[in-house]
Amino acid sequence: MKFAFSTLGVPGLPIPEVVALAAANGFQGVELRAHPEEPVHRGLGERDRAAVVDEFKRADVEILGIAGYPRVADAEVDEDQLYQELDDLMVLARDLGAPYLRVFPGGGDQPAAEADATAARRLAAAAETAADHGVRILLETHDSHRTGADAARVVGLVGHQQVGALWDVMHTWLGGEDPVTTHSVLAPYLGYVQVKDIASAQDTTPLALGAGVLPLGECLTLLDDDSWVCWEYEKRWYPQAEDLPGLLAAGRVHLEGLAGGHG
Repeated sequence: MKFAFSTLGVPGLPIPEVVALAAANGFQGVELRAHPEEPVHRGLGERDRAAVVDEFKRADVEILGIAGYPRVADAEVDEDQLYQELDDLMVLARDLGAPYLRVFPGGGDQPAAEADATAARRLAAAAETAADHGVRILLETHDSHRTGADAARVVGLVGHQQVGALWDVMHTWLGGEDPVTTHSVLAPYLGYVQVKDIASAQDTTPLALGAGVLPLGECLTLLDDDSWVCWEYEKRWYPQAEDLPGLLAAGRVHLEGLAGGHG
């Protein structure tokens, strides 16, 4: 099993420092948040993209995925803008050698069938471009499609190998879905898993792994030996949370222990 962390946990940190943290703490990969306030984003020039690739290669750390923000089930979004954003992010992922691009559902309060159909249609339209770029689009278990069953409905409708699912363990737990059920419905589509820990459903401030209530051990024992597990520590949304760099070493050890024979 291979471990990564998301740059959501180190907002704005320069790429050389991100890479150094990964290498120093035994993480084989990093998920890069793609946003204008971050070092990596859609507008990054070719030379800067090449520099990012070089930084990671020198340290033998992989870029696991690009965490983008397209909301593919959102009925209010401008479709031309959505497709342009998807295209830009797929090119970014291709240029950086990242195999995965994360997107959100963002379906709001629509009837589930309508939100499913909208998301599936848009993802299907992007699937061939994703294939051309060697990138797999992953729909995260989030907001309107919080559970594995929710995400699997959409990805199953798409029916294309370049469109899969990203399992965020907090959202499936908040949705009342047990890990065995989540894994069983997402397994045919699963790209990788995001882990984190929180105190309760009412307090989702990020904690050190193992300090909260999420069933991380149950989730990891279900995964294949070659699975990627990414720690998404939401420091950007909870500035009062403890800084991630000081937690990384212990978090890596904790994940290894949970993975057991998978590690």
